[in-house]
Amino acid sequence: MNRTMAFAFGSVTLNSKSNTLCLTLTTTPTPPLNLIITNYNHRTKNVLLCGRGVSYGHTLSYPLQRGSIATIVCSAANKPSPSSEISSTAKIRSEVLSPFRSVRMFFYIAFIASGGLGGLIATTQLIGALANSSRASEIPDILKNLGIDIGAVSLFAFLYFQENKSKNAQVARLSREENLSNLKLRVDEKRIIPVSSLRGIARLVICAGPASYVTESFKRSEPLTESLLDRGVLVVPFVTDGNSPTLEFQETEELKQVAARRKRLWQLAPVYISEWSEWLDEQKKLAGVSSESPVYLSLRLDGRVRGSGVGYPPWNALVAQLPPVKGMWTGLLDGFDGRV
Repeated sequence: MNRTMAFAFGSVTLNSKSNTLCLTLTTTPTPPLNLIITNYNHRTKNVLLCGRGVSYGHTLSYPLQRGSIATIVCSAANKPSPSSEISSTAKIRSEVLSPFRSVRMFFYIAFIASGGLGGLIATTQLIGALANSSRASEIPDILKNLGIDIGAVSLFAFLYFQENKSKNAQVARLSREENLSNLKLRVDEKRIIPVSSLRGIARLVICAGPASYVTESFKRSEPLTESLLDRGVLVVPFVTDGNSPTLEFQETEELKQVAARRKRLWQLAPVYISEWSEWLDEQKKLAGVSSESPVYLSLRLDGRVRGSGVGYPPWNALVAQLPPVKGMWTGLLDGFDGRV
């Protein structure tokens, strides 16, 4: 069934300070929804559409004059989220990380079957001994063997279920990380890449929260810009309240190089916001964190989640614990770089 919906937008307002266009989307029967268009190009009059509930990443071109009113018609398609599916890649990675788990589980099942068969035989012997008084002397030995069989079945059944529980938890975690790696990031106006493209290149730090939270995280990272970049850190600001954060870069002649480094640290932007929201909401739900709480997540070079928390990213701890990405220790110490 095609669930594509067409929307009509009302007036377009240009915010010259934040270089964004704010539109008001009117749908029926849902209430008005505010969307944001970023990266307005004054020369080509091109805009990049970003917001919740639409197909992102498409460039819309139309002439815009100061004080004019424009009407735009676009479409959005709802597609199922892959967050609840277990990918084959996650299963393969689980086998690689725990290569002997399947062997252990096979032997657990074999021992359970052996103990169950021995218990069945001991039970029939016990019934025969109870029915025949001449075999009464055999009852203690039969009960001993039956107890051993029941204990063995119980033990190996417990070990099997624990192993299976650990396997399911690992596969679920790897699947969530795989879903994260498939999410899209915008590097610039012309390039959109998946998170997986940065494996082995950058350590991502995702800052998810309202615009004020992202702005404050931006300010707190300023003194450590060089140190964070030396450690391969790149920030992904994910605004959850629909507002535009204030990321000011001082592009004076003296600070031009510093501003370029700051822009590089904060150059990434999430695309397909609904998919990012679904993934983030699932992470918060599993961690028992309120959906409204601002959080951060830091990734290792290989794309695994290193750590997460509520509040602002610990920039000082990242600088203290992460090894530089250049030199003979590149990648080797990434598994020993802390829990931030």
